[in-house]
Amino acid sequence: MANQIDDSRPIFVQIAERIEDDIIGGGLPEETQVPSTNQFAAFYGINPATAAKGVNMLVDEQILYKKRGIGMFVAAGAKTKLMEKRKEQFYEQYVITMIREAEKLGITTEQLTEMIHKRG
Repeated sequence: MANQIDDSRPIFVQIAERIEDDIIGGGLPEETQVPSTNQFAAFYGINPATAAKGVNMLVDEQILYKKRGIGMFVAAGAKTKLMEKRKEQFYEQYVITMIREAEKLGITTEQLTEMIHKRG
């Protein structure tokens, strides 16, 4: 994780996304412990409450779970759940937007498919 925070988006969301990225990328396998909120806070130079908000967001989504007295852990099935979530976000943010723009420009489905296969 790069320890730069983007001022344009809520910090707790960025913390959650970085944890998600580490889970998807294999840096945090399922059933392994994640750093504590204090460790996140120190690493990013943020308030521990902000770090906790990002972690708790993932607890609410059942990506992380708490073992009392030990800490937070990556839930079984978290990677699959995150991959599905990210695929849906990708579809909505990029694919739908691309199709709408293609329609505005009069690009046919066949032409769009050719462009995708061409890849610059």
